Amino acid sequence: MRKRDDRRSLSEIGERSIIEIVKKHLEPIPTSPVPFGDDVVAVTIKGKRVAVLKTDMLVGKTDVPEGMSLRQAARKAVVMNVSDFAAKGAVPSAVLVSLGLPRTFSAKDVEEIAEGLNMGAREYGAYVVGGDTSEAYDLIIAVSLYGTALKSKLMLRSGAKPGDVVAVTGLFGKPAAGLRLLSKNVKLASKIRNALIDSVFMPHARLKEGLALGECGAVSASIDSSDGLAWSLHELTRMSGIGFIIDRVPLAEEARRFAETCHVDALELALYGGEEYELVVTVKPEKWHETEAAVETVDGRLLPIGVVTEQKHIVLDMDGKKRLIEPRGWEHFKSRP
Repeated sequence: MRKRDDRRSLSEIGERSIIEIVKKHLEPIPTSPVPFGDDVVAVTIKGKRVAVLKTDMLVGKTDVPEGMSLRQAARKAVVMNVSDFAAKGAVPSAVLVSLGLPRTFSAKDVEEIAEGLNMGAREYGAYVVGGDTSEAYDLIIAVSLYGTALKSKLMLRSGAKPGDVVAVTGLFGKPAAGLRLLSKNVKLASKIRNALIDSVFMPHARLKEGLALGECGAVSASIDSSDGLAWSLHELTRMSGIGFIIDRVPLAEEARRFAETCHVDALELALYGGEEYELVVTVKPEKWHETEAAVETVDGRLLPIGVVTEQKHIVLDMDGKKRLIEPRGWEHFKSRP
């Protein structure tokens, strides 16, 4: 067996192993209400309230597909962070931004970025309050989000129990299909084409749904799905120590039509594509109808896709066939844009 001497390249080990290496050298806050490795971090500030923090980085080469405007890219950088707040039931309020800008950019480019940042923040009730700029070889938009939550309302990745219903806040597969569409000359109806591309350029975080889920108190575990539905399920499995039987894959009709036209696997798009920014949650079965109704009151939806099991594996059980859902999804350093 090869000795793990930390001389492996980052492309070999991937983003998640990098995070584990960093974690080993950090002293955790002993009283943090959110364990290291969840969607956000939290610090107790006063009484029953906690400060919630999140940072995420958008890089031109890996995160900005051809055709996406700088305004859209900057907005997406904010949405990425808000989506993680939604998964915890936290309210965002302030945004800090660090910009790495190539010297070839123009003043107009900077204006577009600023407009996109403000657009994303105000869309979810937050404000951009400051940040930093520096020269870089590629566009870098590093967003740090601050907000608050009641400690008792926080939804963690841990906590799912056998028998809980696993559900999602929307359909999957459109962004994966949209990204492929941008690189291929595919004949599709304009309505479908526009929906697929819009899902890539203008993603939306499920903040209203996340806050409603947090308020109802019936969610046992929750995660943002930006790395893909399959990977999100595996993260819940790892953090909660449970498994899943998935009997329905929430595939978007536009993704299905794209898959038929291009002769690709529609389930692959829905399970492993990522970039949906939906919420994947487990709900106590006795409170399912109450929880579903709470999401509908904010014009959202909650779609059941399976059940939590004791066995620590994830099985897709559809059309009389069973197969394991692999722990695959987007991972920086390993995945190719």
